[in-house]
Amino acid sequence: MLNENPIPARLKAARKKAKITQKELGVKIGMEESSASGRMNHYEKGRHMPDIGTLRRMAQELNVPLNYFFCDDDLSAEIACAIAKLSTEQQTKLLEDLVKQSD
Repeated sequence: MLNENPIPARLKAARKKAKITQKELGVKIGMEESSASGRMNHYEKGRHMPDIGTLRRMAQELNVPLNYFFCDDDLSAEIACAIAKLSTEQQTKLLEDLVKQSD
């Protein structure tokens, strides 16, 4: 995926994990019912790219952090999701531990 835009594949994976259709996701984030499926299909195929506001709404609806869509590999995506589930305090502790390990 290195030279590819990761957004289409990440979007499709998150939507499938959430067990909702393209149309359902589109409607949930505010698209017209008549065009939701087609627009979401274009995003997943990489024909069009959602703007940042649309990406934020998708992330919220799919319960993934915004940065998930930009991860180049599955491991980074899983790490982003796991970190997002931590409290701010836990995230701070994790960062401190990682910094210590890299010194």
